[in-house]
Amino acid sequence: MKLLIVTSVAAFQKDVLKLFKKANIEAFSSSEIDGYKNGNNLVATQSWFPGEKGGNESSMFFSFTDEEKISEFFNTVREFNNNLETNNPVRAVVVPIEQSI
Repeated sequence: MKLLIVTSVAAFQKDVLKLFKKANIEAFSSSEIDGYKNGNNLVATQSWFPGEKGGNESSMFFSFTDEEKISEFFNTVREFNNNLETNNPVRAVVVPIEQSI
């Protein structure tokens, strides 16, 4: 079992859900997050009373799943990212699980 973590801009949330389905990953969780690309912009927007939101609306998904499903997921994400017209690819990482209950 491994931990799959996926991030994307909020606009791709439905697409990521389709990618999970295509890879037969049926159990996962999601959360809304703020995404940042440039450290300089992050520093510039941090203050006691910021006038506007500094990050981009993004989504984070995670799933404890089998390695073969993760391989299929990575294949579908590569295909999805290759067809993007924006500079906001879906990102995915895998973390091994040493113990679980």
